[in-house]
Amino acid sequence: MINVDPSSTISPVEQIRSQLAAQIQAGQLTPDTKLPPVRQLAADLRVAPGTVGKAYKELESAGLIRTARAAGTRVNPGHATTEPLIKAAQTLAERANRQGLTLTEAQGLLAHTWKTIQPS
Repeated sequence: MINVDPSSTISPVEQIRSQLAAQIQAGQLTPDTKLPPVRQLAADLRVAPGTVGKAYKELESAGLIRTARAAGTRVNPGHATTEPLIKAAQTLAERANRQGLTLTEAQGLLAHTWKTIQPS
């Protein structure tokens, strides 16, 4: 299930992209799962079709999904996250929540840490 929060500072495209990516990486969307057509998902989420189309393009560029006219848009195999990483993410979320951080603050902390480990 994907939700778009219109009051969020995060763009609808990024909300859709990140939620689908997380579901794919967590194994909630298994390889070859067919995703809804762009127009259907746009109608369900009450966003413009171009918004969903852009999110799908970004996911396709990242290799998480593939699109074929006859077969539709499907999850690519080989992108499920391993169980230890899922558990680490859960631990991070629980600790951040206990310390009173919002989701946005926890994401900011992760983003900051991510930047420190990226090669120059």
